[in-house]
Amino acid sequence: MQRIYEPENLLEAELLLGMLASEGVCAYLAGRDLVGGVGELPPLGLLGLTVENDQADYARRLIAEYNAALPLPGDEPDSFPGTLVC
Repeated sequence: MQRIYEPENLLEAELLLGMLASEGVCAYLAGRDLVGGVGELPPLGLLGLTVENDQADYARRLIAEYNAALPLPGDEPDSFPGTLVC
């Protein structure tokens, strides 16, 4: 298993887990149980996505593409340019 990404928060972690699962990558979220200890634990580095060694490169590429995604023209509100409408 390789730790491939440190999400900023639990919401981002869950979104990435779902995205990876939809692409056939079995990922595990390390540190999920530690989130309740924020305030007592350091705020950074608690969460980490891990995958099997043979899927690590593919998962890293998927996450990089996800982070580089831009809204499609017409999918963003006039009052918030650059924001996706979900």
